[in-house]
Amino acid sequence: MPTSFRWFLLALIGWTSVVVRASAATAQEPTVPLRGQVIDADSQLPVGARLYVKGADGKWYFPKSASPEGTAFEFKRQAGPNSLEQHVTLSAHPFVVDVPPGTYTITVERGKEFVPLVQEIVIAKPKDGDTQGIEVTSPIRRWINMAEQGWYSGDIHAHRPLSDMPNLVLAEDINVATPLSHWVTAADTDPTTGNRVTAPAPQPEWIAVDRTHGIYPLNTEYEIFTVGGKSHTLGAVLICGQRTRLDKGIPPVKRIAEQAHADGAFLDLEKHSWAWSPMIVPLMKVDLFELANNHCWQTEFAHSSWTFDAAAKYMNLELNEKGFTEWGWIDFGFQSYYAYLNCGFRMMPSAGTGAGVHPVPFGFSRVYVHVPGEFTFAKWREGLLAGRSFITTGPLLKIQFNGKDAGHTFRSETASKTIRITGTAASLAPLDRVEVLINGAVARTIRPTAQKQANGSFTVSLDESLQLEGSGWLAVRCFESHPTKRVRFAHTAPVFVDVPGQPLAPKKAEVEHFIERIERELKRHEGVLANDAVEEYREALAIYRELLGRAR
Repeated sequence: MPTSFRWFLLALIGWTSVVVRASAATAQEPTVPLRGQVIDADSQLPVGARLYVKGADGKWYFPKSASPEGTAFEFKRQAGPNSLEQHVTLSAHPFVVDVPPGTYTITVERGKEFVPLVQEIVIAKPKDGDTQGIEVTSPIRRWINMAEQGWYSGDIHAHRPLSDMPNLVLAEDINVATPLSHWVTAADTDPTTGNRVTAPAPQPEWIAVDRTHGIYPLNTEYEIFTVGGKSHTLGAVLICGQRTRLDKGIPPVKRIAEQAHADGAFLDLEKHSWAWSPMIVPLMKVDLFELANNHCWQTEFAHSSWTFDAAAKYMNLELNEKGFTEWGWIDFGFQSYYAYLNCGFRMMPSAGTGAGVHPVPFGFSRVYVHVPGEFTFAKWREGLLAGRSFITTGPLLKIQFNGKDAGHTFRSETASKTIRITGTAASLAPLDRVEVLINGAVARTIRPTAQKQANGSFTVSLDESLQLEGSGWLAVRCFESHPTKRVRFAHTAPVFVDVPGQPLAPKKAEVEHFIERIERELKRHEGVLANDAVEEYREALAIYRELLGRAR
C-alpha cells in the first residue's frame, strides 16, 4: 500500500495505537518474536486475512504461521517506484515474525466487507534474559455481510498456484476462485504440452473450502506473445469452468471457442485493449467482459503507455505525459464495453486481478453475483453469465430495475419504456457520485449527501425513473471520493429493452474504431499468420462493416 492510502485509511477509520514492551532479546539475538492473531471483532473467532507489517525504517516483514495446521503465503510484486504490493495472506491461525525493537505499522484487511484495521506497535528494547516475546490481537470488523443477502463474490483471473487457493479465498473472503491450470503464451501450442503452469492438471470438480467458499480449478488462458518462435503479440482470452482439457492451440480461434462452449465453459475477454480483442468478441462469442481487469490495482497505477495506440480519439480519455492516467485506463475499458454492447454483443461484466503477475492482491477487483437460496458454484456460474451481478474495486451495489436484477431483458411493444431503478450504493469511503447510463451515455447523476452510518459506511438509497426510447440498455455505476485521487468504482451489469423491429443502432464512431483496429491487424499479420487465422480477421471485419451500414 502506498503511504498516501494508509493515511487515508487512518483518517477514515481512526488510529489504533498499541504500545507493548518486549520482554526478550540478547546481544546475540537482537530480534523479538512478535506473535499475533487476527480475529472477527464480533464473534471473537480467528479468521484468515491479508497482513502488512512495515517498520518505521521502511522495511517490510513477512509473518509465518505459528501453527502446523496454518498457512502463510508471502506476496511481493513491484511495477514501479510507487507500485509496490508486499503482504502475507494468513489462514485463521496465530502468526509469528521476528523483528528488532522499533515502531511498526500492522495493517489488516479482508476483502471488501471488513473495515481495514491499522495498528501502531512500539516494541521497546528487551531486558537481558527476557526471551518470551510479545503478543498482539488484531480484531477486524465486518461492516456488511453480502452473502447473507444472497451476493457472492468471485475473482475470475488468478495466476496463483492451486495449493495457495484455500488460504486465499478465506483470507480475501472470495467465494469463487477460478485459478489458471493452463497458461499458453505461444501460438499453435497445445495447452497439454505447452503449459507454463508446471503443476499437474486438476480434476474438473468444485473444491469446497467451506460452505460458501471454494475453487473451480480447470481453467485456461491463451495469452499469445509469439508466433513461429518470434515476438508477435495477439492477445489474451480466458476459458473457465472446463470439464475437459483443451487440446488445440490458437489461432484460429473459433474452433477453440466452439469446443469450450460445448464443454460447458465460458469465455472472458481478459482485456479490451489486446490487439485481437475486436476480432475475438464476435467470432469466439465471448461471454464476459473484464470490466475491472488486472491493471486495476490497490497500489499506484503504472501501465500508462501499454497498448496506448489501441485507444480511440472519440473517447476523449484522460491522459498525461506518460499516457493513460488511472481514470483514463478505466474509462477506456468502460467505453470499449459500451461500444460492444451498442453493437449487439451482450457480454456481461466480470472482474479479475491476474493475481500472481501484477502488484495487486487477489480479489481486489471482484464480481458479485446474486444467488438466491443455497449457494452452489453451478448457480453462481448461471448468475454470472446471466448478468445478475456487479463488479467492484471498492463500493458495493444492490440495484434492481423495475424489480428485476441486472442482466434482465424487458420486451416492450411500445417505443418508450420507463425503468425504475431502486436500491443502494454503499462504501467505506464517501461516494462522489452515482451515475445511470443509457446506451453508454450518462443520463442521470446523483450527488450523494449521505452521512457516515453507525457501521462506518456511507450508504445512498436510489429511487430513480428514466425513460428509454426504443431498444437499448441501462446500467448503474458509482465512484468513491478519494483524497488520494485514486479511482474506486462499482458497475452493474446492464439491463436490456428490446422493441420488436427497432434494434439498437450502434454509434458510427464506435464501429469505425473497431474496423480501424482490425484493418491494422490484417496488415500486421500479413505473411506471419496462416491463412485460416487471417481469414478470421476478414470475417470479423465483414461483421463490423455490416454494423456500420446501420450505425448512426
